[in-house]
Amino acid sequence: MLVFTGLITHTTALACLGGLRQALAREPAAGVEVDASALIRFDSAALAVLLELRRETLQMGKTFAVINVPQRLQDLARLYGIGELLPACV
Repeated sequence: MLVFTGLITHTTALACLGGLRQALAREPAAGVEVDASALIRFDSAALAVLLELRRETLQMGKTFAVINVPQRLQDLARLYGIGELLPACV
């Protein structure tokens, strides 16, 4: 399972993505879950990070899901019309 940190903004997104990519490379499971419960402060960059992780996970032939999604992140995903691309983010 991959875990989001408490802060993902445009300023921190690349560093966050780098750490999550490393964790993804070590993830042995065929299904990858990203736990978003620790997200406290975020903006639309969190969605960009999730979409990139989704793309990379699917390229690896694994499934992808987001769990414990804060309501505000769900709302952002719907607003941008990408909720269907982020399972559990609907």
